[in-house]
Amino acid sequence: MGAVLAVVLAAAGCSSTGGKRAEERAAAAAEGRAAVNTPRWTFAMVTHSGDGDTFWDIVQKGAEQAAVKDNINFLYSHNDEANQQAQLVQTAIDKKVDGLIVSLAKPDAMKAVVAKAVKAGIPVVTVNSGSAESKEFGALTHIGQDETIAGEAVGDELNGRDRKKVLCVLHEQGNVGHEQRCAGAKKTFDGTMQNLYVDGTNMPDVTASIEAKLQSDKSIDAVVTLGAPFADAAVQAKQTAGSDAEIDTFDLNAKVATGLQDDKLGFAVDQQPYLQGYQAVDLLWLYRYNRNVLGGGLPVLTGPQVITKDDADALADYTKRGTR
Repeated sequence: MGAVLAVVLAAAGCSSTGGKRAEERAAAAAEGRAAVNTPRWTFAMVTHSGDGDTFWDIVQKGAEQAAVKDNINFLYSHNDEANQQAQLVQTAIDKKVDGLIVSLAKPDAMKAVVAKAVKAGIPVVTVNSGSAESKEFGALTHIGQDETIAGEAVGDELNGRDRKKVLCVLHEQGNVGHEQRCAGAKKTFDGTMQNLYVDGTNMPDVTASIEAKLQSDKSIDAVVTLGAPFADAAVQAKQTAGSDAEIDTFDLNAKVATGLQDDKLGFAVDQQPYLQGYQAVDLLWLYRYNRNVLGGGLPVLTGPQVITKDDADALADYTKRGTR
């Protein structure tokens, strides 16, 4: 993205000064100053995050840092209830924002309001969830991982670890991305995989549900959670249940990196949330400034990347600062 930004901006000046200007922009961004002199547009990001979700904290951080660089007034809001998320999008439309970033975990609830934004002339980029619906809804592009492909990668990894019976823990009912992850894993996994639905807003309930399943079925040799905070709950459930099951997870944070290093976790699937937020703001800026669009009608993929103990050491410092 840095190369694209340099190319776009260099067109405004002569090539002999391009390198110097690129250095000046990099220095400005490092100091928390805008690296461009374009208008101070307002971009809103509205996600389906619940309170205290470390994954979305990382997405937000990436978006905020790109906003500083791009001279953007950045507004962030979230709600894990689909109707409330749609209302937040409507609020952004009413504010006549210059760009909109939205996740589509429950696309049916978001379709009408996204259409309103597009009709109002607000460019829309979708992130994280809803890659299949993004283009249909009129978004410029989608940034994230293909959840089915990510799930298939998990199935392949489980095969390589000689797992035979796996529990896939879904913590948000109705989230299409979560269903796609477990379905993708089941497609490529050679063993048996069973879904377990839990209430992700109640962590003690999550732990108890996994524990009960592990106690009742000792043949389960792996548990896959769909978010970093739930991996720790699964580790606790495994210990209480006296199970030997391997705990694996989607998403990465500092605690997951430590869990990989300590062999409490087998692997994690990273979709680079920082990049999702950063790229979304950057792409909206590029569109407003130069009508650039990436993806060619296809999603811009930020994952999946399977992270193991061997990778965790190299990523630990980044997870501690909240960017991986």
